Amino acid sequence: MKRTAPRPRPGSHRPLLDRLPAIPPPPSWAGRDFRLLTGASLIASLGNAGATIAAAYAVIDQGGSATDVGLVVAARTLALVLFLLIGGAVADRLPRQRVMVGANLLNATSQAAFAVLVLTASPALWTMALLAAVGGTGQAFFSPASEGMLLSTVDPAHAGKAFSVYRLTMNGAGIGGAALGGALVAVAGPGWVLAVDAAAFAIAAALRGRLRTPAVERPAGSGGILRELREGWHEFASRSWLWAIVIQFGVVNGVVTASESVYGPLVARDHLGGAAPWGLAIAAGGVGTLCGGVLMIRWRPRRILLAGTLGVFPMALPVVALAGAVAVPLLSTATFVAGVAVEVFAVGWMLALHQEIPEDKMSRVSAYDWLGSISLTPIATALAGPAATAFGRTQALWGSAALVVLLTGSVLLVPGVRRLERHAKATPPPADRPASPGPAPAGPTTTAPSAAAATSGAAVSPGAAATAPLPAGADGPH
Repeated sequence: MKRTAPRPRPGSHRPLLDRLPAIPPPPSWAGRDFRLLTGASLIASLGNAGATIAAAYAVIDQGGSATDVGLVVAARTLALVLFLLIGGAVADRLPRQRVMVGANLLNATSQAAFAVLVLTASPALWTMALLAAVGGTGQAFFSPASEGMLLSTVDPAHAGKAFSVYRLTMNGAGIGGAALGGALVAVAGPGWVLAVDAAAFAIAAALRGRLRTPAVERPAGSGGILRELREGWHEFASRSWLWAIVIQFGVVNGVVTASESVYGPLVARDHLGGAAPWGLAIAAGGVGTLCGGVLMIRWRPRRILLAGTLGVFPMALPVVALAGAVAVPLLSTATFVAGVAVEVFAVGWMLALHQEIPEDKMSRVSAYDWLGSISLTPIATALAGPAATAFGRTQALWGSAALVVLLTGSVLLVPGVRRLERHAKATPPPADRPASPGPAPAGPTTTAPSAAAATSGAAVSPGAAATAPLPAGADGPH
């Protein structure tokens, strides 16, 4: 007798999708524009992290040396420095959304051209350097515009949570993108990874094109770009906490990047067992940034710059660990703690800027911030080798750690760094009213006129809010 399977009772069978756990809805403060902006940055950062590796291997695969790789990186950095101030002024003149979309499209085009050249030909070094310079130009316009964009997508009362979630997303994308990019370079070659990055920029541009954030109101008769740059400089120079921290990070970025990108691999080779242990230490720093982001979602320090600046001291820990050639577990612990601490600084810095700087001048101030924070890094990296030859590698590392500690301690002497407090609604002062010189219940607090990586080997810019190393395109983390 043939048996038949019992029929399911009504209501006993549910589609597979219905059985899956429900995806929790986004928090009420994370509206449509915030989700679009964060999603676009996630996609672009995933592509960027892999493209950074791919660009280096594209040069190497063409027979390039370490010097050739350095020249391509230098071309990007030079273009970034040259166009930052112009990018900041343009971002305050035009709708920031359009500037960001234009920068993304510029980088999508340059990365697509780079990919085609690598896949179909043997590009000359000058061609790769030129395309890298186009990428740096895109970043010079994108970064100041994006600095002034995030807060416009959320209620200022939730700015701390928004910054933390945004940076948590960016750091996670950087870690995952680097891992995926390295694997894809090994399997498919650098050309295809560059092509993926071009597609990621195009998608990010499309998402940012859908933003509905209101345009920033500009005062009538704002004048030309030179006048606007002078206005931005006045806003920058009139706040001692701002320029003091930027000067601090100009040096800190340089010595930390030189220590971890030049000396770190050599210490790993001589004392730690090679590249694999060094990669573990870098990964621990990345995990630290994620944990720091989670911490800052819940923790709301009242004195935001004091808490943030105290978070800069642990950036010296990986450098000290390299100087002592400690075991890998201790080095990884040092990079992890530095990653957590620098996120405390990053969120505090973003809050301070958006709280104290008039909205219509934010991009120009951000451009001065970026310029001051990165301008010494190429010099410090170039001098790392001669310094090790003259003083010894260990002594150079100890000197770098001492500079981080001394400069950070000096910044704490600035009253505005110690006293600037978070406000319940961190809204910037109106364009026609300067920030008050002291605490006031009705408005922002600032001082009278008189500044991230978290991961090992990463440069930190206050304006970039503790970013990773210079990315392959214009979507650097901020």
